[in-house]
Amino acid sequence: MNYSVKKIGQILNATTQIDSKIVTGVSFDSRKVKSGDLFVALVAENDGHDYVQQALTKGATAVLVDDRHQIDSKIPAIIVSDTLLALQQLGEYRRHQINPKVVAITGSNGKTTTKDMASAIMDSQYKTFKTPENFNNEIGVPLTLLTMPDDTEVLVVELGMDRPGQLTTLSELVSPDIAIITMIGEAHIEFFKTRENIAKAKLEITKGLKSQGTLLIPYDEPLLTNAQVKQNVQTFGQDIKDINSSSSKTIFTYQNTRFAIPLLGRYNIMNALAAISAGILLHIELKNAAEALQHFDLTKNRTEQLTTSHGVNLISDVYNSNPTAVAAVLATLKIIPATHKYVVLGDMLELGEQAASLHACLAETVINANVDGVYLVGPLMNKYLYPILQRRFDSAHLHQYETDQLAELIKDLQTLGENGDVILLKASHGIHLENVVNALVK
Repeated sequence: MNYSVKKIGQILNATTQIDSKIVTGVSFDSRKVKSGDLFVALVAENDGHDYVQQALTKGATAVLVDDRHQIDSKIPAIIVSDTLLALQQLGEYRRHQINPKVVAITGSNGKTTTKDMASAIMDSQYKTFKTPENFNNEIGVPLTLLTMPDDTEVLVVELGMDRPGQLTTLSELVSPDIAIITMIGEAHIEFFKTRENIAKAKLEITKGLKSQGTLLIPYDEPLLTNAQVKQNVQTFGQDIKDINSSSSKTIFTYQNTRFAIPLLGRYNIMNALAAISAGILLHIELKNAAEALQHFDLTKNRTEQLTTSHGVNLISDVYNSNPTAVAAVLATLKIIPATHKYVVLGDMLELGEQAASLHACLAETVINANVDGVYLVGPLMNKYLYPILQRRFDSAHLHQYETDQLAELIKDLQTLGENGDVILLKASHGIHLENVVNALVK
């Protein structure tokens, strides 16, 4: 990015002052501003206009502010009616200026892993940029567009959603050539009430999908396969052969090509096939895709495989959680070869009025996983799952903790297991089991 304040004003049809300055980056957090940045004063829980001076002191070249706030005439500035809308418009301009092929990914689970896989595959033949970390909302997506390098040929962008209409905005912003829906689960069912409503909201990704673009959906999800979509639709997940799993990878054959991914679980095969299918649409050779997936960069806390100081294997999947995701990862745990296996389950959040039944229904899945010990964290797990599991586990093998007792949980887990044993940790991000993971691998 290399725009003058005047140029940004022209793009946004906005008033400018001291417009000879050059902007080379964008930030909305005054604490993270770097020299050359445009500081975007967003109005949310905190009003970014209160931090304009701090941003300038940190090295901001100019500020993007709204016309309801007074700004010193000596400050390089772009003045608009809505700073969030202006940020999105600026991002959209850059998307069309660079004009890469865009692969947009959404889904109740697996979208970040699929993003990482797709990026690795595309990078085998194209100059590729992907959504940093989890920048997948109305702020993060335009920031992704604005930090995209000038020579980007393929952009792999993750689109999040927690309410109707959100994906319409994001999809229209990035105008994808390929859209992927990884799966329909129960994430955000508190707001959507049913999986049918979640599927309808996920299909908003087609609102910005180009008319000649392609929507990729799992072959076994009737809520998607029966949907009416104007663009081309292809399914993924069929015709997998020779699946084998070890403690560190999953191997399978697809279209006569052998793939080995450094992740566990059939659900990650589905994520891989979504990414591979997108690669095929962009003429990636399967041998290149297979090589790329052997060692790709996985965003932190997405089914990470780690090891404690005394050799216990950790499977960390603590960024989000819902019943479908828990069932999938416990099915994976069941087939991992290990002498002893333990599971740490934290509350699944944003399940609304269905929270009680959805937590209770995990009991059979946990029992069938054949684990040696269960550690439950949070009021929902303790209230609805713990009493059911008490019928199958004695007090030596079933434990419960409140969310403010992570220190006690860490202490108990630090001496749990021996070399080669496995501990799985799964929870919504709000439970902060990543702090437990970090303590165990120090």
